[in-house]
Amino acid sequence: MKHKVIILPLIVFAQFCCTSLWFAGNGVIINLIETFNLEFSALGDLTSAVQFGFIFGTLIFALFTITDRFSPSKVFFYSAIIASLCNVLIIYKGHTFESLMGLRFMTGFFLAGIYPVGIKIASDYYKKGLGKSLGFLVGALVLGTAFPHLLKGSLNGILSWEKMIIVTSLLSLLGGLLIMLFVPNGPYRQRLNKFDITTCYKLFSGKRFKAAAFGYFGHMWELYAFWVFTPVLLMTYAEIHSDTNFNIPLVSFIIIAIGSLSCVISGYLSLKFQTKTVAGTSLFLSLLCCLLSPLFFQINSELVFILFLMFWSMVVIADSPLFSTLVAQNVDISSKGTAITIVNCIGFAITIVSIQLINVLIEYVNTSYVFTLLALGPILGLVFLMKETEQT
Repeated sequence: MKHKVIILPLIVFAQFCCTSLWFAGNGVIINLIETFNLEFSALGDLTSAVQFGFIFGTLIFALFTITDRFSPSKVFFYSAIIASLCNVLIIYKGHTFESLMGLRFMTGFFLAGIYPVGIKIASDYYKKGLGKSLGFLVGALVLGTAFPHLLKGSLNGILSWEKMIIVTSLLSLLGGLLIMLFVPNGPYRQRLNKFDITTCYKLFSGKRFKAAAFGYFGHMWELYAFWVFTPVLLMTYAEIHSDTNFNIPLVSFIIIAIGSLSCVISGYLSLKFQTKTVAGTSLFLSLLCCLLSPLFFQINSELVFILFLMFWSMVVIADSPLFSTLVAQNVDISSKGTAITIVNCIGFAITIVSIQLINVLIEYVNTSYVFTLLALGPILGLVFLMKETEQT
């Protein structure tokens, strides 16, 4: 068995490679709109299709306790292969809006065998310092999410959008192979030997698990809406300040990618302070960013606005590895994979609501005020974290 020092970088890199599929459609959305004659609203619709696929996939994986009953490395591998195929099929020129939606849905479905399964694999290797390990792992998700924006912003005119899609698909193949070949089942893995349809229901009977789960749900209300609409935030600022000239894909990459650094930082902080304290601080800071966002739209300084979005990006994701850590630490070891997966399922279902709500409201409400609604998530998360603290 490979030494744990080697295992973590392998899992992190594989996670980065595979999760680059997540926003592959967003990175080339303008090209898709032009090529397939789509409406601008396709940005929210195609993103939601991935989310719906992920939700349905995680629900199936959780109900059938797949990650706890079968080898997580094999589940990761097969999911990465199929997801990469669904992604690359986007380049076929005969697509309709419906067929594109279908492919993005299926990509999301098999991402359910990648992101939560990667967390499960890491938790099978790292019992102590799990928060630090997951900080690196979620950081890889952030970079994978931002990567298509980098491709678009730096290689636009050099690589066609079709080749950008092919690159992300090849990365997914590479990530799956790395896990399959070099990351066997971890030493702390405990296999669930029988199928129990009530496993998910039983998980929520634990007060600490419930607090961690609902904290995560509040965090997810804000996170993906912020990521999806980062280019819109920049475009809105440019419209208010006509002398502004952003390279929107490249700046979007920088803003989203900086969150990977905060994941690592929060992971290390969890070694020194209580995990829920660090998570709660991150939630509170992102709440402030939501509420103060209209003010920063009015400040006539590109640098100040970008720095604000970078700070927001850091605090909006910093608590993610910590909530995953709390979820994994407050369930029976044999149900750990299912717990992580069902929490992901519900959390991503919540992202559909916030993304679609913002998608509708920006048509009718001053965009600079719309994102204050994202504050509802951090408020919910903080309420449940405080309730758990009072009961402890």
